[in-house]
Formats: sequence, structure tokens, C-alpha cells
Amino acid sequence: MEVSATTKYVRMSPTKARDLAGAIKGLPVADALRITEFNARKAAVQIGKTLKSAIANAENNEGLSVDNLFVKEAVVNGGPVLKRWRPRARGMASPIQKKTSHITIVLTDKA
Repeated sequence: MEVSATTKYVRMSPTKARDLAGAIKGLPVADALRITEFNARKAAVQIGKTLKSAIANAENNEGLSVDNLFVKEAVVNGGPVLKRWRPRARGMASPIQKKTSHITIVLTDKA
């Protein structure tokens, strides 16, 4: 059985979070939690929260055991971009893109 959790509109660039999401894919839940807890990146905090939410969904909504869960998918998609402008020389302006992310984690009880 598959259980998922999604965190939307995280103020972080999706490219900076995708490598960590790829690192936990296919691992048991305990190992994935350990990786997110001891990683110093901002993405580790947000992916760890989403992973804990998916674990809670599996336990409370579906009645699954945490010991048998694996990370089937960990996907970080791009969200809307906040567009800002920075003044530059000679009256010009440069764009600033403040990117957001949508984090989705899918857990399964099959290896």
C-alpha cells in the first residue's frame, strides 16, 4: 500500500533540494530519517518534515507498521516564482527570482 505526503510552497529552490530527495529514494524509513536529521542543508529540514508527515499518515490513517516502510518516491517540483526587481546602474533593473518548491514523498510497505 502506498501512502504520500506533500508540502507545498516551500521557499527554497527545487534544484537545491532534488539531490537530497534522490539520496533518500529507495531507503528504509529509518535510514531516510537519519539522513535528513544529520544533513546541514535547508532542504533536509523540509524533506524531514514531509517524511515524518508521511510516516504519521501511514501509521494513523492506514495502520501500517513503520518498520516495514520504504521511500518509494521523493520528488521536488517547482512551485510559483516570486518575481522581484533590483535597481542597477544607469536607471536599469535586474530581475530576482525567488523560487518555491512542492515536496512529495510516497512511502510503500513493499521493498
